[in-house]
This record gives sequence, C-alpha cells and structure tokens, in this order.
Amino acid sequence: MTDHVTTALHDALAGEAARMTTPEDPWPRFAARESAHRRVRRRRTAAAVAGVLAVLVGVQTNVVPLPGWMPAVAVAAAPSRLTAGPTRGSLAGDTAWLDGLCRQIPGITEPEGLWEIADRGAIRIVFAGDVPGHRLALALLPVRLGLISGWTMAWYGGPAGAAPDRMTFDGTLDAREPVATLFDGSVTDGGFALVVGPPGSAVTINGGAVYTAEGTVVRRTLATSTGAGGVAVVALPPGREPEVATQVTVDGTPYYAGPLNGGWSGRTGEIEDPTPEMLDAAARGARGPGLDNQVFLTFAATALRLSRLHLQDVTLRLLWTGTVNGKAAGLLTLQPSGGGVVVWAFHGDTTLHRFDLRLLVPADGAFERPYAWRLRAEGRDNVTDRVVVVAPPGAASATVTFGGGAPVPVPLDASGSGETTVPPGSPAVVTAYAAGGEVMATTPLHVLEDSADQLPGDTPGTRVTGS
Repeated sequence: MTDHVTTALHDALAGEAARMTTPEDPWPRFAARESAHRRVRRRRTAAAVAGVLAVLVGVQTNVVPLPGWMPAVAVAAAPSRLTAGPTRGSLAGDTAWLDGLCRQIPGITEPEGLWEIADRGAIRIVFAGDVPGHRLALALLPVRLGLISGWTMAWYGGPAGAAPDRMTFDGTLDAREPVATLFDGSVTDGGFALVVGPPGSAVTINGGAVYTAEGTVVRRTLATSTGAGGVAVVALPPGREPEVATQVTVDGTPYYAGPLNGGWSGRTGEIEDPTPEMLDAAARGARGPGLDNQVFLTFAATALRLSRLHLQDVTLRLLWTGTVNGKAAGLLTLQPSGGGVVVWAFHGDTTLHRFDLRLLVPADGAFERPYAWRLRAEGRDNVTDRVVVVAPPGAASATVTFGGGAPVPVPLDASGSGETTVPPGSPAVVTAYAAGGEVMATTPLHVLEDSADQLPGDTPGTRVTGS
C-alpha cells in the first residue's frame, strides 16, 4: 500500500513539474550586455516540484524574502584585479563621503526583479573623484536576485562636488573587465576622458591619431597616470568628437589597449557625407563596371567612420569596382593630407554591406601596388579559402605565394582583378608584374581580422609597415 501511494505521489509531482514552464536562462545575455556597459541582468532558477516552485518564484524575484537557511547560488566569476586594493581617486581619503555613498546605493531594478545589495558591508568603492565638470564613482557591488548572487561594477555620477545623495546610477560594468574607461562631453562644452586600471598599473590616454606617410599610426599622449595609482584623466576641449584610446601596462608588460567607452553629443555642422560631385570626382579613373552612387556613398561613409577620419581632411579615391558574391564591390582609399593611405574593400548594397579589407600602407607607391583580400562565407564570419586580387594599373600579371611554395599565377580580367585560393590562416604575398616580367610591387595578404574596434594600422594584420 505504501509503495502504491509513493508511486502515485511521485507520478503526480512529476506530471505537475512537467507542466511547469522554466524561465529562459538570461545569464548569457546578461554577460554580453553587461560587458557592453549596459544594466545588470542575471539568471533565475526554477524548481521541479510545483508546491516548492511557487515559493521559489517569489524568492527569485525578491517578492518573498530569502530564508536565512537558504544559501544563494554564486554564478559570476571572481572580479578582476581592477577591483583590488584601496579606493583610488581624489576622494579616496574622504571616508565620510565614501561611507555615505555606500549607505545610499540602491538595488538595481531589471525585468527579472530587483537586484538587491547582498551585503552592504562588502561594497567596495574602486574609484571616487572629481573629473572636469563631474564627480564620478565606480563601485564593486555584491548583488542578489533570489537564489542567484554575484558581483557587478556600477558607475555613479553627479555634478562636481556632489554629495553622496546626489550621485545617480549611470550603468553597470562586468566585474571581470580588466579596466574601466569612460569619456563624455559635447561639441559646445567639451568633456573628459577617464581610465582606471589595476592598482600599480601605468595608464596612458592617447588622442589625435595620425596616419603617417610611412604607414604607421601615431597618437598624441593626452594624459598618463602618476605614481602607482593606475588612474589617468584628461579634460577634452569643445569641438567634434575626439578620438581617444588607452594603453595600460602592468610591471612593464602590455595589459590592455583599446578605445574608451562613452559618447559625445552635438554636431559641428560639418558635411560628413560626400556629395554626388565628390563621388564622381573620386570615381574618375576607377577600373571596372562602376558603382551606383548610393552604394559608393554607403561604402565611403563606412570607411570614413571606421577610419575615424573626416571628409574635409582626406582625399577619397575609388580604385576598382566589380562583383563579389553576386553583390557590387569596390576598392577605395582614404588619404589624409601628407599621410599614409587607408585601403578599404567592401561588397554589398545600401541596406547590407561588409568590409573585406582594411589596410594602412605607406603613401609612397600606394597606388602602384596590388591588393588582395580574403572572403568570408556570405552571411557568416567563417573564413573561406577564396581570395580576391586587384592588380595596379599597368600590371600585366599577378601571382600569390604562400606556404613556402612557388608563386601561383592569378588570372586577371579586363579590370585587372582575379580570384584565387589560399588556405585559411596561411600568410601569403601577392605580387604584380609589368609586361616585361619585372616586379612592380608586392603586398602581404594577412589573415582576416573581423573586428573594427581599433584603427587600420593599429594591428599587424592591418598594416604593411612592421608587419
């Protein structure tokens, strides 16, 4: 009899549990969003038995208080070394202000529920201080949503000299991030840039990137950290959005390099998109069937934006047009006055396009050398073995050399372009020859780089000099 009752109860509970819907696990999405400096979001847990599930749902959304006997489940990795050590910044010694901020930091409301501060005594203020026009604080927070606990960092901001109760939540940062960066300002008022590295690190904030005629990227140093603080801050003047980046080293070893997170408001009134007349002038002399002006405009505008260049500062040229994967394709260049040449290859249309090549080359001979780029599987990021080659004007033939083998001829069409194959991941060199067989120039074919976070020329795979 007892076995029969046990079996019936088991079957009933199993059936009830099977009918319950388990909330979708939001943790992967949260991690991605938090890494992008968006607001915090963490996973919720479901139970298998209906009678317990109702209580757990209340606990998980913080509607029902978490019983003292029920431990939280930690799901986040340990915070990075950025959060170690004492508070840094101009307010580091103001314990009254820091304690006041810790007392008034609220939980973080998300669609899943309220992420409460799990232990207010465990809050750690990583940075607190005044920057031009603002007061900022970066806090490491122990947070909990129901049974789930973890760590996140959060920015708080206010006007210069603000009291703790005037500091407002400005967004979250993944607690595993190696550095914390921020820049903010406007065309009319200017702004600031701030980088907080690990304690003891050396931090440099750079700006005003220049593509040199020799084919390198040089930046002007705007600020450096002092002592062992690992913090650098600089005021930014009014005007168009500045190009700022940071380099962080620990014990003399490169630790982090990249752009700063933030935004710049307002417009300077400058014309950023080429006019039809500019496009016509840039396309004069281009080989191939030509590009629709709207498609050319799309390609050019993307190249300007990703190169961090402004139209009034550069010369735009279209070198070649054709078809790639059934879509219009173009090879174009941007050259700042007196600087190197940034080469871009695109294919697509006005609604969907992608770049296939971004390369910084020295000004000398930039228009007399061949260019080649690898193709990804259309609609995906998988690298194929297909390679497009465009020879310079006047070239009679071209070859590609890879893997220590002999040069492989590339058949060229009337536009001076052709397609060949090179194993993915294999470095190669493309060479152009004159009619008499003399070598005109060679250009490396790099492994494809998908990310455009850094400038062309910042990495070995996007430059010729020092490759």
